[in-house]
Amino acid sequence: MTPDQPSWMPPSWELRGEINVTPFIDVMLVLLIIFMITAPMMMSQVPLKLPKTAAQPLPAPHAPVVVSLDGDGRLFLDRQALDYPALVARLEGLTRANSELVVYVRGDRGLDYGRVMDLLGRLGAAGVTHLSLLAEGGQPPGRAP
Repeated sequence: MTPDQPSWMPPSWELRGEINVTPFIDVMLVLLIIFMITAPMMMSQVPLKLPKTAAQPLPAPHAPVVVSLDGDGRLFLDRQALDYPALVARLEGLTRANSELVVYVRGDRGLDYGRVMDLLGRLGAAGVTHLSLLAEGGQPPGRAP
């Protein structure tokens, strides 16, 4: 018998100072199973029987149009080298065919700002009204790394 053991406790029993985590793990596994079963039910949409139609599915969106301006000032339309008049002519044709055409602009980071603005002005002259400037992924400005 140890000094901190009560007198009514048989000497074969020992006090252990550890926590039995088995019931805790059992409860956690049951909760995990419940959440795994109920989560898809909560995210499901309203059950509907949609009507049938003879309409054709919408066409897939056009392939992206990418205009690139490298560090030497060379101009590319989807990896094909062009000069400004040829670029404007090609984009005018594309915008006539699709007024919602989106042009993605890639410019080398070492380029002069004026060259990029010149390119954007020429894209506007070609009838491009939707454009996006592409950049490498990274930390948004104003946020600590």
